[in-house]
Amino acid sequence: MQEKTKQKNSRSFYNVCIILPSLFFLMTTCNTGREIYFFTSFHEPADEGLRLLYSYDGYHWTALDTVFLKPEVGKQKVMRDPSCVRGPDGTFHLVWTSSWRDDLGFGYASSKDLINWSEQKFIPVMAFDSLTVNVWAPELYYEEESREFFIIWASTIPYKFEKGIEEEKNNHRIYYTTTRDFKIFKPTKLFFDPGLSVIDAVIVKRGKEDYILVLKDNTRPNRNLKVAFSDSPDGPWNDISGAFTGFLTEGPAVVKPADEWLIYYDAYGDHTYRAAKTCDFIHFSDVTKEINIPEGHKHGTIFTANRKILRQLKKFCRN
Repeated sequence: MQEKTKQKNSRSFYNVCIILPSLFFLMTTCNTGREIYFFTSFHEPADEGLRLLYSYDGYHWTALDTVFLKPEVGKQKVMRDPSCVRGPDGTFHLVWTSSWRDDLGFGYASSKDLINWSEQKFIPVMAFDSLTVNVWAPELYYEEESREFFIIWASTIPYKFEKGIEEEKNNHRIYYTTTRDFKIFKPTKLFFDPGLSVIDAVIVKRGKEDYILVLKDNTRPNRNLKVAFSDSPDGPWNDISGAFTGFLTEGPAVVKPADEWLIYYDAYGDHTYRAAKTCDFIHFSDVTKEINIPEGHKHGTIFTANRKILRQLKKFCRN
């Protein structure tokens, strides 16, 4: 009897040793297989078009070595600061800076697979004021509660705001519009006026009635990244922080691969790409040594898609 019990316990122990590692492997594989991180990108001088990086963990990135969409709209027909978000129906929506200056809008296109794109459109969001100098870095954010897409960007309208330390053609403020279908857009409104030149703003939803705005203070002495807080995605934005990055930094992209947030940014002053980590948007730590970004990458936004999309993209790159 004791011998049979011993054999049974031995078999049970053996089964546990075999099954548990297998279950752990399957759980890990399933977890990493659901959604993959993608990072929109471009290469200077920004005339080639949309590039993409992908990552399984949000830290280590691989470039898909091709151009997926060549810019065709705007006076200068460039594609800078591409921002992509996936809508509730699975459609990917993309907006981008289409000209450095002397244009009143930005580019837009959509896709189901990031390979086949709709006809490009020019969205003239600043047409109401022909004095507008530029439309920079349109950024997409989808608000689930209102089922609206927010588009925010930086523009300069000379002499519209009180003179600060910036010259009039560099005195930016953040504007926005919303849409549900990218056909009808609500009238453009002022989104954020902190009393100084500001660009490269990104909306982050931290929780219900809890939003963060990551932004670049674009005044000459600063040119660094800060955050502000609100209980609504359209503001008002309060309690602007001190800088959490160094001089000559811009283009934040935010992702939460685990329990903490990563803020990627372009440290263009020293030609590097860096990242900060935070759990509360009050305390930040430099985690640049923990990330891996391909050379030549310029800033965009981070979104997710499934493995099927990645397989299709890789196949497209090989053809």
